[in-house]
Amino acid sequence: MAVTISGFSFVRNAIRYDYPIVEALLSLLPLCDEVVVAVGDSDDGTLEAITRIGDPKLRILPTRWEPTNPGWRVLAEQTQKALDACRGLWCIYLQADEVLHEKDYDTLRRALHEAADDERVEAFVLQYYHFYGSYDYVGAGRQWYRREIRIVRNTGDVISWVDAQGFRKRLPHGKTRLLRARQLPVYVYHYGWVRPPQVMMQKLRHLHRLWHDEEWIRQHLPAGEAFDYRSAYAVKRFTGTHPAVMHERIARAQEWTRLFDPSRLPKAPLHVRISDWLEEHTGWRIGEYRNFRLLD
Repeated sequence: MAVTISGFSFVRNAIRYDYPIVEALLSLLPLCDEVVVAVGDSDDGTLEAITRIGDPKLRILPTRWEPTNPGWRVLAEQTQKALDACRGLWCIYLQADEVLHEKDYDTLRRALHEAADDERVEAFVLQYYHFYGSYDYVGAGRQWYRREIRIVRNTGDVISWVDAQGFRKRLPHGKTRLLRARQLPVYVYHYGWVRPPQVMMQKLRHLHRLWHDEEWIRQHLPAGEAFDYRSAYAVKRFTGTHPAVMHERIARAQEWTRLFDPSRLPKAPLHVRISDWLEEHTGWRIGEYRNFRLLD
């Protein structure tokens, strides 16, 4: 079987909210026969920035973000538009603040080729580094999800689930089921919590409006114009390397990322500390949400 690979993503107003969408797409292009990105109706130069990538494998789908109820459903709708346009046997999904490392390309290619004829394998689960406050620290413990489906077999009946966090298989009569997946020793580098403090606050307020009203935002988000980076309980120093496509962005950010102080983070509640201790010593995360079924 010929193994073709599509990449796909979606974005809107990436420049205003400092999403590394260009880096995300650049990390997909060497792996893929095509990369599809649904670019929402932005007014900050996002479409122009993506167009400047200039790779013939990149296909841009201009879209509109129509009001939905609930508001977060638009995220899955935009993801689905990009997925439906993919033509590859396998489809690799990255959100606009997620990047792949070039050191993992061979592992990904090998896994996709080996599973091409095994239709039991409907998806692949990748692991996560969640960077927080700085490119030198990653979130630690159950506050952060460990893994998620980021590769799906393109069967035509895979749907973006809920708020675009994962995927499921569409069944008749409006039903769905979990996808059968294998986990790979490959990490997604998630940079959603590394932005200039003022931009981080703007992004949080904008995103939470998809879930909550203004009163909820006033009560639950910190006051002021700058995010103080104290919403995490624990981080650990990152000792690996970043994807090459991120190096320029990381260098530009040093003026403010050097100010992050992990010693200011609040202490986790007792139940979180107990759960984290158990996970550290046994590998078991109590009550972990899994939107997939792992194959042996």
